[in-house]
Amino acid sequence: MLTNLTADERNAFLGIARRRVFERGDIVFHRHDPADALHLIRRGRFAVRIVTPLGYTATLATLVGGETFGELALLGERRRTASVVALERGETLCVHQPAFAALCRRHPTVTDALARALGARIDQLSAQLVEALYVPAERRVLRRVADLATAYRAGDGVVEVPLTQEEVGGLAGAARGTVNRVLKDAEARGEVRVRRGGVLVLDQDAIRRRGGL
Repeated sequence: MLTNLTADERNAFLGIARRRVFERGDIVFHRHDPADALHLIRRGRFAVRIVTPLGYTATLATLVGGETFGELALLGERRRTASVVALERGETLCVHQPAFAALCRRHPTVTDALARALGARIDQLSAQLVEALYVPAERRVLRRVADLATAYRAGDGVVEVPLTQEEVGGLAGAARGTVNRVLKDAEARGEVRVRRGGVLVLDQDAIRRRGGL
C-alpha cells in the first residue's frame, strides 16, 4: 500500500499508525464488528475467516508481512465482513479512520494508495472466483499448498505449513476428504509429508507444476 508514496507521505502515514501486538490465537476483530481501522502487517501471519451458513469455519486468506487488511474501514462507517485471527505472534500498524481522513486532507494523493490497495483486493477476489468456478478442486488444493509454502518459507529446503487439512480446505474451497486424498497422493510421490496439524512441503516446485502454476 505504501510503495508509491513519497518519503514524506510514507512518514506521515506511519506517523499516525499505532503498533498492536497479537499472540497466537488472538482475534484482531470479529465479523460484524464496527470497522474503524486498517491494519498493515509488520510481522507474523494472520487468517481471514468466516462462519458459513452451515456452521463451518472457512479460511478465506492467509496474510503475511507487508499485506494489509480492513481497508474498507477507511471509507467510513462500516461493519467487518470477516474475522481475522493471528496464526502466530505478530504485529500490525493500525491506522484509524479519523486520523487517515485528516492525513488525506494534508496529503490528498494518499487516497490513491488506498484506491490501489482496494483495486488489488478486487483483482484478487475476481481471480479466486474464476478459480473456484473453473479449476478442479484437486488442483486448487495443490495451488493453496504451494502458496502456503511460499508464505511460510524461512529459507531453503523443507517448509512446514502449520495449518490443518480443514484450514487448507477452506482456502481451496474443497472438502477435507478431498484435501486428505490430494495430500496423500502427493505424499506417495515424495512431494509432501502429512503430519498432525500440518504438512511438510518437500518439493514446492513439483506441487506448483501439478497445480498448474
